[in-house]
Amino acid sequence: MDADTAIRGNRPVLAAGIRSYTFHDDERAALRDVAVSFAAGSFTAILGASGSGKSTLGRLLAAWLPPGSHGVLAGFLELSGSRLDFDGGPEDPRIDPAQWGRHVGFVPQDPATVLSTVRSTVAEELAFGLENSGMDRAAMRAAVERTAALLGLQDQLGQDPARLSGGQLRRLAIGCAIITGPPVLVMDEPFASLDAAGVDGLAAVVRDLLARGTAVVILSQAIDPLLLEAGTWVVLSGGTVTGSGPPDVMRAGSGVLPPAIRRPAAPAAAVAGPRPVVPQTGTPALQLRDVAFAYPAVPGAGRRRRKAAQAGEPGGPAVVLRDVHLAAHPGEIVAITGPNGAGKSTLLRHFNGLLRPAAGAVYVRGTDISGVPVGRTAASVGLLFQQPRDQLFERSALREVSFGLARLVGPALAAQRAAAALEAVGLADAAHEHPAELPASAQRLLALATVLARKPAVLALDEPTVALDGDGLALLDAAVRLAAAEGAAVVLVTHDLGYARSAAHRIVALDAGRLVPA
Repeated sequence: MDADTAIRGNRPVLAAGIRSYTFHDDERAALRDVAVSFAAGSFTAILGASGSGKSTLGRLLAAWLPPGSHGVLAGFLELSGSRLDFDGGPEDPRIDPAQWGRHVGFVPQDPATVLSTVRSTVAEELAFGLENSGMDRAAMRAAVERTAALLGLQDQLGQDPARLSGGQLRRLAIGCAIITGPPVLVMDEPFASLDAAGVDGLAAVVRDLLARGTAVVILSQAIDPLLLEAGTWVVLSGGTVTGSGPPDVMRAGSGVLPPAIRRPAAPAAAVAGPRPVVPQTGTPALQLRDVAFAYPAVPGAGRRRRKAAQAGEPGGPAVVLRDVHLAAHPGEIVAITGPNGAGKSTLLRHFNGLLRPAAGAVYVRGTDISGVPVGRTAASVGLLFQQPRDQLFERSALREVSFGLARLVGPALAAQRAAAALEAVGLADAAHEHPAELPASAQRLLALATVLARKPAVLALDEPTVALDGDGLALLDAAVRLAAAEGAAVVLVTHDLGYARSAAHRIVALDAGRLVPA
C-alpha cells in the first residue's frame, strides 16, 4: 500500500508515510516503506522484536527524532491535518518539538528521560507541563490529584522522584505525558517494570483515554493482554511493515508475527523448565542477617514538608527493609518479587555495599562486608542495574565489557572473558558498536555481559527481562543458568513471574519490608 493511499479519506490526528529514515552515521535505512495513521479514539499496537525499528518510529511520531537534526527522512508527517513533506534536502520543514509535544504525548522506554529533573517532588513533576501552559493553581492541583489517582501515585505526591521504583517512575512518566490532555499518546514498552496492579492501572488509563477520544499507540515486543483490545496491530520487522490488521486476524495468520515477539499465553516459552532444588549446605555465597534500612526524611521544610504530609508521606525516615533474612548458596537461583515500591532494588544495592544497612549485616562468602570498600566487594558481587544507562559509559561494546578486567585477571584472560561474555549474550557481532546506538534490549544484554565477564560469586540482577524479546529472553536464561552451573549464586528481582517460575529454584516476595515465601 502506498503512503498516500493509506491515509486517504478522513483526516487522522497523526499519520506518517516514511519512504525511508536514515540516521546520519548509518548507510542503511532504519525505517523504510512505513505507512501508519491514527484516528481520534483509535487504539493501535505496533509490534516488533528487538531492532525492528519500532522505537525509532515512535520517536519520529513524537518528534523526539526531528528530521534533519538526527537523520534524513524521505516522506511525510501529518499532525491534525497539517502535512509536512520531507526529501532530506535543505528546504525541508523544521519541527518544533515543544509545539509538537502539545499534541503528541510520548513515554519512552527509559521513563527517566521524560522527566524535567528540576522538580523535587512527584506532584511538582506532574505539574511541570501545566505550569508551562499557564494553568491556574486550583485547576493545576485538581489535575495533579486526578492524574496521580489514575496511576496509583497518590501516596507518592510528596516523594522525591529519584527515590521511586522503576515501576513507579514509569507511572510518573505516563502521568506527565497525559496530564495536559494531548490528542495522541505514544508509549514505548509501557508495561516494563510494572507490577500486576500497575498493569491493571495502565489498562484502565488507556480505556479512559480512548473513551475521551485520545488516539493511543503502544510500541511493544510482547503481546500483553491489553494489546488484544487494540483495533489494529502493525508488525515491524527489519525496519519495515510486514503486516497489519485486527488482532484476531493477525494472530491467526501463519508467519505474520515474528517468533521473537513474546506471547501472553507463554511468557516463558523461550526458556527451559524449572531447575531441581539446590541443597542449601555449606557457606552461603550471600547472606543477609536482620537487615534493616530506611531512607532519610525528604530534605526541606515548610511548603514541601506540608505537601509530603498531605500526600501521606511520613515525616520521619522512610523505612524500606525490616529484619530481612536471605541466604543464597553457590549454584542457586533465587527470584525476588513484590509490588512496585516495595524496596526490591534497594535490597539488591545492599549486596555489594552501595547501600549500608541501618541494622544487621551482609555477608559475601562468609565475610561481613560492612567495612569493605564497594569496589572490592564488586569483584565478588556483580550487580545489573534496572536501567542499563546507569552502568554503560564506554565507546564500544567490547571496551565496555573489558573495562577493568585486565587489572582483575590479567590482559590475556581479560580478552578471552570479554569475547566469551559478548558471545554469551549474542553481541559478538556488535563488539565495535557504540552502546548508545544499540537497541534497548541489546543495551540490557551488554550490561549483563559486563557482569558475566567478571565471573562473580554472586549475580544480582534487577529486572533483567525488561525490554527483551523472546530471543533476548532465551539468551538471558542461558547465561543465568550457565553462571549458576559454574557455581555463582543468582538473585534476580523481577515482575516476570512466568520467567521466575521457570528459572528460579525458589521465589520469595518482599512484603512490608520483609522477605516471605512466594
